[in-house]
Amino acid sequence: MALKIFRTKHVQSFDDGETSLHRCLSAWDLTFLGIGAIIGTGIFVLTGIAASTQAGPAVILSFVIAGTACVFAALSYAELSSAIGGCGSAYGYTYAAFGEMFAFIIGWNLLLEYGISVAAVANGWSGYFCNALIAIDLPLPDVLTKAPKMGGIINLPASIIILLLMLLLIIGVKQSAKANNAMVCVKLITIAIFIGVAAFNVNTDHWHPFMPFGWFETLPNGKTTGVLAGASLVFFAYVGFDAVSTAAEEAQNPQHDLPFGIITSLAFCTVTYIIVAGLLTGVVPYTELNVSSPVAHALNLLGFSWASALISTGVIAGLTTVMLVLYYGLTRIIFAMSRDGLLSAFFSKINANTQTPVRVIVICGVIMSLIAGLMPLGDLAELVNIGTLSAFAFVCLGVIILRITQPEMPRPFKSPFSPLFPVLGMLSCSGLMFFLPALTWLRFLMWMFIGLIVYFTYSINNSNLETDK
Repeated sequence: MALKIFRTKHVQSFDDGETSLHRCLSAWDLTFLGIGAIIGTGIFVLTGIAASTQAGPAVILSFVIAGTACVFAALSYAELSSAIGGCGSAYGYTYAAFGEMFAFIIGWNLLLEYGISVAAVANGWSGYFCNALIAIDLPLPDVLTKAPKMGGIINLPASIIILLLMLLLIIGVKQSAKANNAMVCVKLITIAIFIGVAAFNVNTDHWHPFMPFGWFETLPNGKTTGVLAGASLVFFAYVGFDAVSTAAEEAQNPQHDLPFGIITSLAFCTVTYIIVAGLLTGVVPYTELNVSSPVAHALNLLGFSWASALISTGVIAGLTTVMLVLYYGLTRIIFAMSRDGLLSAFFSKINANTQTPVRVIVICGVIMSLIAGLMPLGDLAELVNIGTLSAFAFVCLGVIILRITQPEMPRPFKSPFSPLFPVLGMLSCSGLMFFLPALTWLRFLMWMFIGLIVYFTYSINNSNLETDK
């Protein structure tokens, strides 16, 4: 058994050029896919929370620290995505570098990351949508907009938006990409409006004190504050660039287009985040930003109600693209794990007409729709982050391992200054995990324990590497 858990897939099995999926995504489609996944809850919600409760105006530094960790990880993703084909993101790369059990654990963590993210963002989307209905005098009753625990019956808008995205993904990837591209454009126009208005209304007095919470502190209630704690929280804002690598089998030229999409989308979003965070804390006191829509709230305080309304419209489009891309990534990871025998073969059936894994799309959609509608998820960003950070750390380490074990492997893109950058990526991602609360670690370990039960009771005996002997 010890040897089984360390068995690896040959790189050739990822890059044999054969796929049952439709290759239709260009480099710019992949870039917009990344921007669609990255810019959303982080910039529209978490910026205010992190500034008001953890970092103050120094939330700018939190974004820089989290963004730097992501840049190191993105370079590693770019190298492996250019060398190792096949969908599955960090899961596939870990399978090639470390072995089956580690790959399953990473895949299992990515299911947590993407699944909870979609349901959580759907809750945020519902709040903005309901506010928009109130603005036009068409309010929904509370029983249809709140989970049972909050006094309602179901959060109906949150459930319905996931089911609508399910239908869009069933229709096909190219159609989904076109819809994503259009909504990303709306989102970028929204951010441009905020930057244009805020840039002329900055009061530098709001940036003092710059670091009211210091670098890091653990409070008596177990919560953490400070710039480093803020970095661990706003890391959620960068979650999504890795979803680009799940599109490897639907990319027209994956060896070139995947690195381009990953690096371009992350670089653009990092600069955007830093600019928005600086302007947001410059136009209003950071103490005013602990609200569900800090960007729109700040514009309201400045008296620009028209701009606030436009921002809210952009947020609805922005959160929709986040859900769409993360939902897409979730289904492709399950598809890859199923095709490898680590999950039931039921999940890897492709519909002949749409060339999409309809079964897994429907099952994921129904489950996430129920979770979003019936559970008040609250702030699950930290739980999502710890699973994502562990995956990123493994990808960085995977670059180092494969450089040693398979030096002859073709690498159209190479992470610069290796092994320095991969090591820095691994250390920075692991470091951000350290600054997360103990309760988050406990929940994370419980999820991994459940995954190990699944692996040792089913996956280890049904893996293709076992049955193909």
